[in-house]
Amino acid sequence: MNLLLLATQNADAPVLVAQNIAFGIIATLMIVSAIRVVTASNVVHAAAFLVVVLAGVAALFILLGAEFVAITQVLVYIGAIVVLFLFGIMLTRAPMEGGEKVSRDNWLLGAGSGLVLLALLGYTLWDGFGKDKIPSTLLPTDTGKLSDAIFGTYLIPFEVVSLLLLAALVGAIVIARRD
Repeated sequence: MNLLLLATQNADAPVLVAQNIAFGIIATLMIVSAIRVVTASNVVHAAAFLVVVLAGVAALFILLGAEFVAITQVLVYIGAIVVLFLFGIMLTRAPMEGGEKVSRDNWLLGAGSGLVLLALLGYTLWDGFGKDKIPSTLLPTDTGKLSDAIFGTYLIPFEVVSLLLLAALVGAIVIARRD
């Protein structure tokens, strides 16, 4: 018997799954970290909170059975993008702490805009998916077909993005070296 699944005999009864508890914990951690990304006064701390959010996305992909996408999330976003952000911050010698006091006069307008966007997103998701559920019998990801699709059809855009990131890193080095 599967220890992760606690279900009743009735197929229509709600099912309590350990994955649901893990989702709640991961989602809460991601929400708190996302808020800290935009409220942290230290840029490096904000980048560290961004790592937590992106790792949470990878954990959610694992819960959905998309291991290839989760590993890609870790390698590309955590391993490359965040490191590029930190290199850019440190090479340009940007101030780590906010020097001036940030004005929070328009926080009510920002909170209202956020609530409107949340309501719009919720309505869109409910309208698009309704009461559909993710199937409980997810098949493993066929990584061979997925990698062939990425590196076959989308090889040129993939390489263009890598060159763009390389140009951004070289630009940060040039800006830092002009002193």
